Amino acid sequence: MTDVRVVVGGAVLDGGRLLAARRSAPAALAGRWELPGGKVEPGETPEEALVRELREELGIEAEPLDRIPGEWAPRPGLVLRVWTARLVTGEPRPLQDHDELRWLAPGQEGEVDWLDLDRPAVAEVMRRLGAAEVSGALYPSGAPYAP
Repeated sequence: MTDVRVVVGGAVLDGGRLLAARRSAPAALAGRWELPGGKVEPGETPEEALVRELREELGIEAEPLDRIPGEWAPRPGLVLRVWTARLVTGEPRPLQDHDELRWLAPGQEGEVDWLDLDRPAVAEVMRRLGAAEVSGALYPSGAPYAP
């Protein structure tokens, strides 16, 4: 059996909005939008990797919340798994691999050109955000509670 390396994506939430990050590299992905994250290193849990990657790429501290159902293969040997994450501290800045960030409210996700791989997770996160907005179920930070 071939080992598969996990890539984590972070659906960073704050105030009922989702953070989108525009890729600046590699050239094949530049200009498209994604959920920030990266590869899980040996000895790390996916949640630890997500916290590390969000710190490195965006300069923020975040708390992983819920895993979005599903996984997607960017290429053989890799699998993307996505978690929602609550912004704890910091103002997101594009420090690595990105040149622009945008906060998107439910209904605004179509305003950016998402990487195909991220589209299913983004759709699920936005569905949860919309449902939480209607029900008023929010974490103390204003991020929606999505059981």
